[in-house]
Amino acid sequence: MKIAVTGATGKLGRLVVEKLKERTAEANIVALARTPQKGQDLGVEVRAFDYGNLAQMTESLAGIDTLLLISGSELGQRLAQHANVINAAKNAGVKAMAYTSLLHVDTSSSPLVPEHLGTEKALAESGIPYTLLRNGWYTENYTDTLKDVIAKGAVYGSAGEGEISSASREDYAEAAAIVLTTEGHEGKTYELAGDKSFTMTDYALELSKQAGKAIPYVNLPEAEYAKALQEAGVPAPIAEFLASSDVSTEKGDLFDEGLQLSLLLGRLTTPLSSSIAASIG
Repeated sequence: MKIAVTGATGKLGRLVVEKLKERTAEANIVALARTPQKGQDLGVEVRAFDYGNLAQMTESLAGIDTLLLISGSELGQRLAQHANVINAAKNAGVKAMAYTSLLHVDTSSSPLVPEHLGTEKALAESGIPYTLLRNGWYTENYTDTLKDVIAKGAVYGSAGEGEISSASREDYAEAAAIVLTTEGHEGKTYELAGDKSFTMTDYALELSKQAGKAIPYVNLPEAEYAKALQEAGVPAPIAEFLASSDVSTEKGDLFDEGLQLSLLLGRLTTPLSSSIAASIG
């Protein structure tokens, strides 16, 4: 059975490929990338895959049985791009798909909702059997910037005391690999999130403990947080998106206690403390 992964040279895609290699032969895995040269170190076949080129994508999906569509990174462009991928999969005769959607996307207030819901609708209309992997927040969304946060001496945001049920990218990648290599997942929707939730105040306390100095969480109104991000060099549209995402956190959009991720993994998800420790080094 041939399994293909879109965005295979991205942060999540690379981890999915590695997890697949632990579960099936490398000959069964195809990495799809806009720039194939970036995937030469993956140790599997790499095929060109440009979301804007339907003919190329259809050709690259030849012989693929199962396709993992990892949601794209270009905000505002993703729905059209994902629809192109789904059409290419139909043209190529792909037998099954999985898609990395958003936690509780049908009730969430996140600005990410429209593109994810639109993609889920396109999958439902495609006729291709599919599985929805509604991923919660990646803990790395916070820990990737720890050095800057420690240097500044404070954590800023607009999340209030909203609870966050995040897990590591590796956790989500392993879950995807399990779904792609085992049976019984077609037609299912998995709400995937970490076992233990935390607030940004909790996050700041754990960071303070490991960094050896007091690093408070400073909660700001949405507009002020967006402005602060822009002053730090974040482009205005991205700053506004990040601030809006934090507000959705305060509304509970990143909280989940269903434990579906750890049930899939057969183990506990990676705790916040471990992710912080790994980032600090």
